[in-house]
Amino acid sequence: MKIGIKGIRRVSAVVVTAGAVLTAGAFTAPAQAATLNTPTITAKGGFVMNNDTGSTLFKKAADTRLSTGSTTKIMTARVVLGQPNLNLDSKVTVQKAYSDYIVSKTASSAHLIVGDKVTVRQLLYGLMLPSGCDAAYALADKFGSGSTRAARVKSFIGKMNSTAKGLGLTNTHFDSFDGIGSGGNYSTPRDLTKIASNAMKYSTFRTVVKTRSTKQKVTTKSGGYRYMSWTNTNNLLGSYAGTIGVKTGSGPEAKYCLVFAATRGSKTVIGTVLASSSVANRTADAKKLMDYGFKK
Repeated sequence: MKIGIKGIRRVSAVVVTAGAVLTAGAFTAPAQAATLNTPTITAKGGFVMNNDTGSTLFKKAADTRLSTGSTTKIMTARVVLGQPNLNLDSKVTVQKAYSDYIVSKTASSAHLIVGDKVTVRQLLYGLMLPSGCDAAYALADKFGSGSTRAARVKSFIGKMNSTAKGLGLTNTHFDSFDGIGSGGNYSTPRDLTKIASNAMKYSTFRTVVKTRSTKQKVTTKSGGYRYMSWTNTNNLLGSYAGTIGVKTGSGPEAKYCLVFAATRGSKTVIGTVLASSSVANRTADAKKLMDYGFKK
């Protein structure tokens, strides 16, 4: 069959038009894929940054002062780890005051037993995994200065505040070693993230906060031994790929809080959600923010 000159021109026009459509598609598809919607979270405040560069990836009320609950214990651990000539294997005898405190405050506990001798390293596990307020008390008593327990605790809380000041944080204040204060315990999503990022520079802290569960051998009052088992309250461990920490928190005023960190490839994102409405929502908030942080 013969095709005339006009027919050839028509066919060429169709080919050129089709080519133009394909070319346009090739350019528009990546532009659409690059559009990244900012996530919405139920938490009152949230912040995420690139842990290596410090650049902000997400913020919502990032500098609003909010109650911190047990995320306070990140600073408790940070103060301990920053002590000069720290011996992680030095032993602390569990005092009755620590267990009495747990009972009086109906506080989360590492279930330390009066008279047992536990190491500072073990107290850090008891502090960060089951969020033991008894472990926090023991560490404050051990590393504060003074001739009475009350003086030592006051001294330790002073160290928490001076450490925050040393990190350049102007929206953070502590009035307790564990988050159970008198209303003067507050921070912001941005400040808490910076505290956690600084704490993560300590290898012991990194090891502890990425541990899902541990069994620790402690010395009893009679000189024998027992095993203490602690499970991490951070359910991102094992449920979100790359999670490396950090700490949960909750309380009547604080609601549900979570400081989180994860590494994928060469990128580590770290962040905080404060005053979320439930355990499930704080977890969902954190996952959304990490997903967003890794894509950004």
